[in-house]
Amino acid sequence: MMSAMDETRKLRVLTLINTVSRIGGAERLAANLAFRLDPSRFESIICTTRRPPGETFDDELMAAGVQVISLDRTTRADLGAWAPLVALLRREPVDVLHAHKHGANLWGVALGRLMRVPVVIAHEHAWSWEGQPFRRVLDREVVARGADVVLAVSHNARRRMIEEEGLDPRVVRLLPNGIPALPPPSGRDVRAELGIEPDAPVVGTLSVLRPEKALEVLIGAASRLASTFPTLRVVIAGRGDEEARLRALVRDLRLEQTVLLIGPRNDVSDLLAVFDVAVCCSDFEGSPLSVMEYMAARLPVVATGVGGVPELIEGGVHGLLVEPRNVESLADAVERLLRDPGLRQQLGTRGRDRQQREFDIDATVRRVEALYEELFRASRRRRDDGRLAKRS
Repeated sequence: MMSAMDETRKLRVLTLINTVSRIGGAERLAANLAFRLDPSRFESIICTTRRPPGETFDDELMAAGVQVISLDRTTRADLGAWAPLVALLRREPVDVLHAHKHGANLWGVALGRLMRVPVVIAHEHAWSWEGQPFRRVLDREVVARGADVVLAVSHNARRRMIEEEGLDPRVVRLLPNGIPALPPPSGRDVRAELGIEPDAPVVGTLSVLRPEKALEVLIGAASRLASTFPTLRVVIAGRGDEEARLRALVRDLRLEQTVLLIGPRNDVSDLLAVFDVAVCCSDFEGSPLSVMEYMAARLPVVATGVGGVPELIEGGVHGLLVEPRNVESLADAVERLLRDPGLRQQLGTRGRDRQQREFDIDATVRRVEALYEELFRASRRRRDDGRLAKRS
């Protein structure tokens, strides 16, 4: 039987992830979960394994009373960097270890089981490992076997984990993503700041500049659209390893006046207020927070129908879906929306309604809190059953 202390004390939850910077959907979701847990029921610790790029969530984490540990690993072989986390697990027993993304999932399972953490959760934010058979083996034989639960962010990701990786369906659970409410725009004239004319059509995206985001397809679509819409501006906000290549492509296509790479921004509401159409042209996605933000801002979305995107955007209802890597289809869909303000308004309004109803961060937090408590109770029952078996 569970003790009275087990029933009443706060659960100590440790979140393990590479970084909690504001760049990247998984990083933002992990931070939001960590500092939004009910403080009357949970004690929250977050451990980052690498130094984050750009702005972090440190202020929100500290204000919420979250203990932060930074390992600052520099390479995968830097095993000594794990010493502070091992010391914490010995000194302050953790009830739930919730790891996010592949690398942290592997380490979370290994350290969690070694240090006898009652509950270990592995959270996969995208299904993107085609052509990587060894990763499939690690996910199936190490992560799924060692974790109490593997979380998927979409039905599509869960199905592929089970059917293509061979994970036990009893272990893989769905946890839909959610976002906090966007603050209202400040009223700043961001168009003027970016040198965009007041009546110019604006197509935009918020994205980490990585190869899988396929932003060269958006730039190719801009090249097709520029002659039809001479004042068109395509705004790409974000940073990443692809920046130099994308800037070179813009120069090669002579689109310097059309395509604006403006770097990372923390004024998301103000920036989204500038867009007429939002784009997600990725090769693969889990359940992208950026698309949820577009929906929250009442923006019509043109997106590739990959991964969990169709679970957010129903084609013709909340936005338009196109095939990945198809410049012509992307350009045609954007042109259709730019020519039809009424359709833009309809799609944006429906998207906003759906986001508020189904993809709100508070709903995600409540689901994860219930999961922590369910799994911890199950671990205590197993412990007590084991003790009874030894006595008999």
